[in-house]
Formats: sequence, C-alpha cells, structure tokens
Amino acid sequence: MKFFDPHIHMTSRTTDDYAAMAAAGIAAVVEPAFWVGQPRTHVGTFEDYFLSLIGWERFRASQFGIRHFATMGLNPKEANNERIAPGVLELLPLYLEKEGVVAVGEIGFDEITPAEERCFAAQIELAKDADLPILIHTPHRDKKLGTERTLALVRDHGFPPERTLVDHNTEETLKSVLDSGCWAGHSIYPETKMDERRMVELVRRYGTERMLVNSAADWGMSDPLKVVKTAAALRDAGFADDVVETILWRNPIAFFAQSRRLDPAELERPLGVDQTRLFQGNSVLRGQTPRTER
Repeated sequence: MKFFDPHIHMTSRTTDDYAAMAAAGIAAVVEPAFWVGQPRTHVGTFEDYFLSLIGWERFRASQFGIRHFATMGLNPKEANNERIAPGVLELLPLYLEKEGVVAVGEIGFDEITPAEERCFAAQIELAKDADLPILIHTPHRDKKLGTERTLALVRDHGFPPERTLVDHNTEETLKSVLDSGCWAGHSIYPETKMDERRMVELVRRYGTERMLVNSAADWGMSDPLKVVKTAAALRDAGFADDVVETILWRNPIAFFAQSRRLDPAELERPLGVDQTRLFQGNSVLRGQTPRTER
C-alpha cells in the first residue's frame, strides 16, 4: 500500500528520513510553507525559502522516489511581524503560480491576534484569485475558539468549504469542522497533538469522509513515519485496507487534485529514481554510488 503525507516540513528533515519514508511506502508529500524556528527579518529570506520548496526540496524528494508538492503562504506566527508581513503578501502571488504548488498555506491563527486575522483574510482572497484550495493551521492554544473563528472567517469570505482543509484537529474541533463541509486534517505526534490511538477512535466515530492524517514533522520533536504508524494502528484495530487507503492515500489526493496541479493518475505510477541527476550542479549523494530504478 502507498501512503501520502499531506503535511510535512521536509526542509527540516534529513536524507535518511526520505529513505526511511520511501522504504515504508510513502510515495507523495505536501510541504506547507512554515516558519524556521526563529523570526525572519527580511522579505528576501521568504523568497529564498519559497524557491527552495519548489526547487531543491522537490528534487531531493525525487531522489528517493517521492513526489513532492508544496503550499505557499505567510504562516500565522509571522503574520504578527507587521514590518515584514505586507511584503510577503505582495510576494505570494508570484509563487502561487508555480508548478507543484497545490494550495495556499499554512494560513490561519496562532495567538488569534488582529494581525493574524488580517493576513488570514488577505490570503483567502489570494487563494480565490489563484483558484487554489487553502490549508489552515489551527492554534495550539485556545484551539476550539481558534477553530470557530477560522470557520466563521472562511464562511464570511465565501470560500468553498470543499476546497478548505482545516488542520491539527482534536476531539474538541473535529465535529464542527466536518459539519462545516471542510476537510479535516490530523497531525500525529510522538507526545503532543493527536496520537495513533486517539486517531483510531476518531475514525470509529466519524468514518473516512474528508478525513486526512499527517505527521506535520518539522525541526522539533516529531516523526516522519507517523502516517505509516497510523496505518498500522488502524489495521491492528480491525479496520479494512480500504479504510486505511481512503484516509492515507485517496483523500489527500482528492483534496489537492482540486488545484489541478496534481494528477491522480500520475500518482498511481511509480516515480522511479535517478540519482545520477543533479540540481544546479548539486547531488544528495556526497560521493556515494548513485542508484537508478525505472
């Protein structure tokens, strides 16, 4: 069975992670634009970061047979930097046109501030202009309140719920997200957010429709194999392979295919590996023997 991790920050991960993910069956990922762990101080650093998501990182994934897509956005944490945020919003339309960009995101709330709401609203409008779905970050604190305000803002802007993925859900938010018609993402973490056991119970209660699971793995304590481990937990709990495949493969494809930059038929074919290729003269191998698989 193949798996799709629809929210993972591979810029923060190693080539060993890519190799382990490929060996475990992960065939595609979406990497949302994120923050780097400390405040960025110039708009140009965002541009270089955006370029890396559609360039080097896409190449690096391909060297392990993994298809890599990205979402572009000003994350809510850095939306509070009012010296930088306007310039990033001006920059975004250029990158929303790029190949492999399948949504606007991560956008949403962090501290639920007025600045975050202004940037959130502006990026919903950018998504309309670019005819792209949106990927929404819900806050780690005051999650229920933040999710309610998120759903209200999406509704007030007339953005289609079927093109909206609200991420980082828990038991207290999932029902309202599904009732709104939006898609619901769940981040499975080693110690915080959701875990595999809780995810199994949510699937028992709510089924598979518009349900997604991701690792949200980044530079912090996280695990890029949590999608695969959730599959094992679902199987151990007695769920059929069809249920597992729907949540962990078909659903993310169905959501991001709305961008028209992800071809479901193409994803059913193996990508193949050619480690003799270079990206702007660079290889991931550091002198090791290249591997090719057609």
